[in-house]
Amino acid sequence: MQKFSKRTILFPLLLAIGVVAGILFGQFLGRSRVESRMISLINRAGLGMNNKLMQTCALIERQFVDSISMDSLSELVIPMMMEKLDPHSVYIPAREMQQMNEPLEGEFDGIGVVFNAATDTVVVLNVVPNGPSAKAGIVPGDRIVEVNDTLIAGVKMSQIDIMKRLRGPRGSEVKLSLERRGIEDLVDVVVVRDAIPIHSIESSFMVNDNTGFIRLSQFARTSYAEIMQSIAELRAEGMTRLVFDLRGNSGGFLDQAILIANEFLPEGKLIVYTEDRNGHQMKQYSDGRGVATDIALVVLIDEDSASSSEILAGAVQDNDRGTIVGRRSFGKGLVQNQIPYSDGSALRLTVARYFTPTGRSIQRPYENGKEIDYHMDIIRRYQNNEFFSADSIHFADSLKFTTPRGRVVYGGGGIMPDIFVPMDTTYMSRYYIEVSGRNILYRYTMEYADRHREALNKVETMADLTALLDSDKTLFDDFVRYASRHGVKPSQRDFARSRKVMESQLRAYIGRNTKLEDDGFYYNIFPIDNVVSTALMWLEKHPETEVGAVEEQATSVE
Repeated sequence: MQKFSKRTILFPLLLAIGVVAGILFGQFLGRSRVESRMISLINRAGLGMNNKLMQTCALIERQFVDSISMDSLSELVIPMMMEKLDPHSVYIPAREMQQMNEPLEGEFDGIGVVFNAATDTVVVLNVVPNGPSAKAGIVPGDRIVEVNDTLIAGVKMSQIDIMKRLRGPRGSEVKLSLERRGIEDLVDVVVVRDAIPIHSIESSFMVNDNTGFIRLSQFARTSYAEIMQSIAELRAEGMTRLVFDLRGNSGGFLDQAILIANEFLPEGKLIVYTEDRNGHQMKQYSDGRGVATDIALVVLIDEDSASSSEILAGAVQDNDRGTIVGRRSFGKGLVQNQIPYSDGSALRLTVARYFTPTGRSIQRPYENGKEIDYHMDIIRRYQNNEFFSADSIHFADSLKFTTPRGRVVYGGGGIMPDIFVPMDTTYMSRYYIEVSGRNILYRYTMEYADRHREALNKVETMADLTALLDSDKTLFDDFVRYASRHGVKPSQRDFARSRKVMESQLRAYIGRNTKLEDDGFYYNIFPIDNVVSTALMWLEKHPETEVGAVEEQATSVE
């Protein structure tokens, strides 16, 4: 995130807190003497005691009939203050900080397993290589029945509560009792917790002989390093084209987006610039040392792509460096700085706006204090048919900008893709809604993985996975019988509409139960992903590095 002066941002608020602390201290050193010093400090700062917030804090502390914790009062007041600001300024209580920061920091302390608890049983899907659980002998397919002699299986414990029991400070021990296929009694193991990496790249593999695929879930502290490693590995496998998937990526650290964009741009290209309340600008340019400037590039976005995702997509689009495919992005053009408090809480305060290289602010309109209405915009887009037709999306001429090659782009409400791909609902049927909504399809793949665990554990490559799944000629029919036993009767008419998507999901979920994890999932979901299919077709027809001039602002594939 872009850094700005903490003194400039929070000085009045910190002074108010200081006043309260001073008054408390005054109970022991003489109230009037301390108060007069605080008033003098405030006056020297040019704020004066006409500041209602500080006056009110002082009055409550001195005169309120009952004693009250000013800390607890602050926990109520500060969030209310944030609600009156823009939709992205927020107060984070200390109890929520770890959960908020972990995905962005790139690691947590735990036992190192990927598990699922969808059926009231914690099933180990995969084990982090060389991690604590691997060293303790836990293997995929194990079921965790007890944690430190407390039963967690079959008791409807939430996934969050399960995670709290499994996680703990590195170096601490946790006893697990496991149910293992073929073993009658529970298997007890002691796992020594350690640092477990969190990868922001969900998937990275070769789609075909020359096209790589990278899906980035967020811009964490480790994202740039992960991207560099993935690009190097895919290049070694022959990548000359890349599909970079930012769908669903809500953002993260601004500096990571800038570093990643730099790898795709030639020297001297503006990546992004920010502007604070005083009009001061900070501009970021590419340095010419990027390792991927020669790779043909398509970036995928959708309505959940926000913030840093939009910065990267905007840099690619405004510099005519690649093609943006998908649906209009979220529209977040505000920069937050996270300021920590001594108690472990923090303030994420909007301190600047960012602009794409052509000068676009892609922040969608908002009114301070109306956060709910702001987030309802996504629902309005759906109701206005914007997910299904580019013609339903309208931009004011005043928001029109032009790229160096003459493409028209727009600000004021997200990044509009060069190629619009509508949301696909053609596969929906009553049968599919039943087996999906009641989790029957997913439960079937979990049980399938149990029955074929030995074979799945031998899968090392995409070719291995494809061969294994192709060899099972009765997979779909077996699933239909399973669904029938669970109350969903087959429908030949619905199969004609939904079979392809169900077969892809069956293969994808089973693929995720192998060492390939999410790579095994996304590789098998591609046949029903019309956005990826469109990107691949575009790269076949336009293998050049840069996108070139496009006659219209957005081409629609419908």
